[in-house]
Order: sequence, then structure tokens, then C-alpha cells
Amino acid sequence: MSPAEVVSAVLERIQELNCRLNAYIYVNPDEVQRKAREAEHEIIHGRYRGPLHGIPIALKDNILTARIPTTAGSRILKDFVPTKNAFVVDRLRRAGAILIGKTNLSEFSYGATTNNVHFGPTLNPWDTQRSPGGSSGGSAAAVAACMATASLGTDTGGSIRIPSALCGVVGLKPTFGRVSRYGVVPLAASFDHVGALARTVLDVAIVLRAIAGYDSLDEGSVRKPVPNYAKALKKCLGRPRLGLPKQYYFEVLDEEIRTAIDAAIKCFQKLGAFLQEVSLPHVAESSEPNTQAAFAEATSYHQLSGYFPARADEYGQDVRERLEIGAKVLATDYLKAFAIAKSVRKDFEDAFASVDAILAPTVPIPAPRMRVKAVEIDSHVEPVRSALIRLNRPQNVTGLPAITVPCGFTRTGLPIGLQIIGRAFDETTVLRLAHAYEEATQWHFLRPCET
Repeated sequence: MSPAEVVSAVLERIQELNCRLNAYIYVNPDEVQRKAREAEHEIIHGRYRGPLHGIPIALKDNILTARIPTTAGSRILKDFVPTKNAFVVDRLRRAGAILIGKTNLSEFSYGATTNNVHFGPTLNPWDTQRSPGGSSGGSAAAVAACMATASLGTDTGGSIRIPSALCGVVGLKPTFGRVSRYGVVPLAASFDHVGALARTVLDVAIVLRAIAGYDSLDEGSVRKPVPNYAKALKKCLGRPRLGLPKQYYFEVLDEEIRTAIDAAIKCFQKLGAFLQEVSLPHVAESSEPNTQAAFAEATSYHQLSGYFPARADEYGQDVRERLEIGAKVLATDYLKAFAIAKSVRKDFEDAFASVDAILAPTVPIPAPRMRVKAVEIDSHVEPVRSALIRLNRPQNVTGLPAITVPCGFTRTGLPIGLQIIGRAFDETTVLRLAHAYEEATQWHFLRPCET
């Protein structure tokens, strides 16, 4: 198919479905079609830039785009039109990708459900009575409903992996420092990551190679070689050693989630993997301190930007309340969070001395119903936001790479995600394991009934 044909097909899906799912905040069909014709002309005349040339990719609307609005899902930035692109946008353009539009998100990425009070909620393509997760919910819904071939999102406490799992797509949070955050409206700088969502592991691998690399404008960026991730997927998996955490990750799970994860573990055994328990004793105690640290950093950004408290009435109530909490975090508590984070990183380092990667559920529950505030999991009542973030935030605390891949469905047809966690800057192993599992199963071929 030509770029013009691909883009036309995606635009038709957006025209058909966005009024129902509300995955996009901004799309300019005329400009997108013009870019598609340009890409087609370049390819015909031998100027092929690679596997993303002419491919339509969506962007979460907290990623700056020159001359295109970037709202961060907020009322405060509803008229903001940047003059510069984010680093990842320039990388995608250099690779020939066509930016199809800007996707909906939780306000300022500060949420786990994409129930946006300013632009309306994004709905889950598998069941429009349910949340797609967040904060990159628009990105995940767009990919799941074939309204984009892939999308970029951001992940501070699971905001790529949560919606990917709930919408039945693949989502990767790379290692902290692998992909530049320059030009991304931050939530909490110490925990923010930029990554890719797509329908297959191969697609994620292709996008990651395009956006990864050192950037002097991001103080967290690390100068590391960027492998050819797609090529690495073709190599034999061998007999990987996979860890199953003794603590935390398997303790409070919906029974259908547990059953699906157990089946995925057995699949890896059939693929030749060695499985063993690993100990992560400090993960549980890191949750609350690092939540407080994230609150403090988020509030600091909004104070320094002059938004809060000066324009407090322009925030949604939930975001405003969290910013107020962040203003009260003590410096001693903030520093304590990073001291505990060192212990958590040491736990993972010790575990990776004996295993190549760690398997875990992505989220402990299926997609919750819209506007439900709490869920019961195995006789344990927990706030929805806490439940969705719980198994993801440790990977933001450590900065380790983590991917979610579809691994089954509930009896009511809701997707379930398997999380694979790897060593720092070893996205190659994480992607190879995810690809091997994907090749051995059929989950990624299924499409939402709502679309």
C-alpha cells in the first residue's frame, strides 16, 4: 500500500470512530494527506527513509509539536501552539513518519483513566462503558481501534503500560534516559519516560529505534548505542532465565488476571525458559514514599510555570487536589523516597544476577467501569487509581525497561496484559521475550468488538 492509501484508511477510521471513542483531541486531515503525498513522491523517487516512511503515527497531546496545538489535556494550555518540536517528534519526522494527530489524555498526564473533564473522556474500544486506562488512554484506544498504526505516550507511574494492557495492545516504557523527554510537558521529571504503543512487538521495536538516542537538551539522557531492535527479534530466543517475584506483584490479583498470567508463564516454559522465584523485599515499602515524591515534583512544575495556585480554578478537581497535596510534601519525605528507591534498585540488580527478565501482571484488574472510584479485588477494596498504578510504579522508580503484551481476555471479553521487566538499557531482551510470546499466541490478532 502507498502512504496515501494507508493514511486515507486511518483517517476513515478516525472519522468513523472518534466521535464515539474520543481518542483524538486534534487531527488535520488536509495536512496529513499532503504529507502522505510527499512521502509517496519521495519513496517513488528512491528517497526511502526506512520502515516508518509514510506511516501514520499519533502523539499523546503532552508532546510538543511546532505550529500544532499542544494542550496537555488541560484548559490552561488549550490555546498553546509551540514553536518547536519535542526531540521525539523531530526523530519521527526524520524517519519519514506522518503525524496523524494528537491524542486525548488525563489532564497534565495526572491520572490513570483518561476521564478528562476538559476534552471529555476517552472510552475503551473493547467496551465503551469502561475506561481505557491512562494517562495515555487516547493513544492506546487509537491503536487498538486501528485509528493509528502506532502512537507515542508518556509513562510516570504506568501511563503507557496501563492503557496498553486495558486496550489489548503492546506498550513499552524504555529505560530512563534511553528516549529524550525534551519538549514533553512533564508530570514528575524523576519518573517520566517516553515510549511507544502499537499492535505488535515488532512495530514497537521499529518505533523505539527511531526515537531513541542521546539528547544534550535532556539532563537525564544517557549516551548509549541504539541497537537495531527489529533485527534482534529474529535471533533465537535460547533458554532464557525468567524470574517470578515472591513479593508484591502476585499478592492481590483479580482471579481472571491470575489465571491468564499463569497460562502465559506456562507458555514461556514450553518455549524453553527456566523459571525461578526472585526476591524484591523493598518494593512494597517504596510505593507511598515515591507517590509523595511524584506529587511534590508535579506541584513544583506547576508552581514554577506560574499555573498553580494562580490559576487553580482552571484545573479539574482531581488534579487540583493532587497539586495541593504535593505542596505539603516535606523535604525529608521527598528525600526518603529516593533513599528507598536505591534499595528497590538493589533488589532488582540482585534479581538480575540470576535471571534475564522478570514476569508480572501489568495491572491487577480488568478495565474498570467509567467513573467507578474503587474496586474489590479478592475481598480487598482498593481505589481504582491505586490498583492501576500499583504494579507499574516500581519500574518508574527504578527506571528499568518494561513492556506489556496481551496475554488473554476475561470472560466478558476484556484484555489482560503480561508485563516483562528487564535490566537497564536491555530493551533488546525485553522485546525478544515479548515477541517470542506473541509469536506463540494469537491474542494480538484480535480486534475490539466495539469497532
